[in-house]
Amino acid sequence: MNIVVCIKQVPGTAEVRIHSETHTLIRDGVESMVTVFTMGPPQAEAALREAVSYGVDEVVLVSDRALVGSDTLATAYAIAKGIAKIGAYDLILCGKQAIDGDTAQVGPEVAERLGIPFVAWVRKVEEVGDGKIRVQRMMDDGYEVIEMPLPALITVVKEINEPRLASLKGKLRAKKLEIPMWSAEDIGVEEDQVGLKGSPTQVMRIFSPEPRGAGERLEGEAEEVAQRLAERLKVMGFV
Repeated sequence: MNIVVCIKQVPGTAEVRIHSETHTLIRDGVESMVTVFTMGPPQAEAALREAVSYGVDEVVLVSDRALVGSDTLATAYAIAKGIAKIGAYDLILCGKQAIDGDTAQVGPEVAERLGIPFVAWVRKVEEVGDGKIRVQRMMDDGYEVIEMPLPALITVVKEINEPRLASLKGKLRAKKLEIPMWSAEDIGVEEDQVGLKGSPTQVMRIFSPEPRGAGERLEGEAEEVAQRLAERLKVMGFV
């Protein structure tokens, strides 16, 4: 079975910087941690080496200035093109969302681009074989079991497994491995469909929320507190 795993190198939450003009994340030179996908700047190679140390067979980095600023639609288009270049696959694994954009859109959009079925929020793979996969999809009040044909794509939640520890053999291989890097031209994307030019959604403004003032604690008997709270909400226009 051929499995494609999409990972993404995202900025550490304490190191986030935003470009003042394009309103996109500045990823170069930022200490990062691994979460989802392989399209990014050359430094994303570090995330791929970490994946190799865990035991993956092959890695590919898609990196090109033409891809900078891509929204989820343009990103999914480029990923789908890259996966198509890889060749035959049975299953594509994605995280449910990345902690930078936090949209949870890319995985489903990749499946749509490739024309394959998908299930989001997968917490367990029950069975794979005979051209189909059966999974448990997490719900608010439990889970549901879904079966679908292969090839397919699933986005997984953190409960899916416990990451293995990197082996010494894997670390040595990761250190020596030459990471293949594909350009936008290599994967055959149309330039007007990627980057800021190919992104229908645009970030108009980014700002830090104003700090809130100190809260107020209402004390007393329940009925009295409820009455005071109702009056306060009415004055504030909430009721």
